[in-house]
Amino acid sequence: MKEQAFISDRVAQIKKSAIHEMTRLSKEVEDVAFLSWAKPTSDTPEHIKEAAIAAIRDGRVGGYSENAGLLSLREEIAIKLKRDNYIEANPSQIILTVGAIEGLSAAIMAIIDPGDEVILPSPTYSTHIRQVVIASGKPVLVPTIEEEGFILDLEAIRKAITPKTKAILYCSPNNPTGTVLSEQQIRGLAKIALEHNLMVITDEAYEYFVFDDNKHFSIASIPEMRKNAISCYTFTKTYAMTGWRIGYLHADEAMIPHITKAHIPFAICAPVVSQYAALGALQGSQDCISNFRDHYLLARDLMCERLDNMNAIFEYKKPGGSYLMFPKILAEGGQDSTAFCIRLLKEGKVSTTPGIAFGPTGQGHLRLSFCVPLEEINKAFDRMEHYFR
Repeated sequence: MKEQAFISDRVAQIKKSAIHEMTRLSKEVEDVAFLSWAKPTSDTPEHIKEAAIAAIRDGRVGGYSENAGLLSLREEIAIKLKRDNYIEANPSQIILTVGAIEGLSAAIMAIIDPGDEVILPSPTYSTHIRQVVIASGKPVLVPTIEEEGFILDLEAIRKAITPKTKAILYCSPNNPTGTVLSEQQIRGLAKIALEHNLMVITDEAYEYFVFDDNKHFSIASIPEMRKNAISCYTFTKTYAMTGWRIGYLHADEAMIPHITKAHIPFAICAPVVSQYAALGALQGSQDCISNFRDHYLLARDLMCERLDNMNAIFEYKKPGGSYLMFPKILAEGGQDSTAFCIRLLKEGKVSTTPGIAFGPTGQGHLRLSFCVPLEEINKAFDRMEHYFR
């Protein structure tokens, strides 16, 4: 029997991750300028590491926690949700997860049956598409309005709804475009969800990294959406803790036992040492968030300045948040974003991510990450200017 016969159809139809493929290819090239991975290069703040070290020394991390996570941490998260997201929450509505990714996966598995449709505004984070497919659901990619900064096309979303539609999944601030959905747009989306009794699942990983006049708005803060929203958050982006793999989700109490049924076979519980680190993050100084945001703003503005000098090669919409942007490729060969990015890596020694990874409307674009030192941005753009010249 051939090896392929053992592979499930739902996994076989998933293509390799372009993000991780570019990382793999980058290792084959010496001295790469790396703009392809949304991973902060800053170290985790000291007070967070010290909280984890103290928990290890005190012998508190050797066993499982509750499936939902440490009660003390869920209590702190409930305070944070009320203070920063205007969500009335209590610890029984919160599950600690292995990053936001596992929370999103558990939420989707809890509500999606085979053949159910999930609407995703596109471009969207590539993993969201995979999560729906692995749950045997059907991703329905609805293009955003690029000319207006990749905002939602609410009328197109409304028209995409069918009797099989079960949920809407979106990310704001967006990965890969950096778009911050306005309160007005999110309230419009909530109205559609309530009219059709749909669940809305959110990925709010970049909630603190918004710039200019933009403000992050959480759909679960709308009282009418209490039973129709599952909101996923993470410590990994906020506190530069990507390797700690710790996040959380909030949902109505009636949903939590069902999401837990999916959470347990995925993780049992979030890593206990990381839960204590997250507790230290919330209880300690929050200055690190402002420091990260200030750096990302400087880095965004530098990247925009460098892109302005290459306006024959790239066209872009200035991101209002996250630490990512999604320029359109104007240069010859840009219609095939994968081939373009591979050539740029091998010939120009700059690693970027092909836009096709984020849905069909991402073709002809590439994703650039600016959560890196300013020197890395200048190094990458110096090379690109030389390469395209």
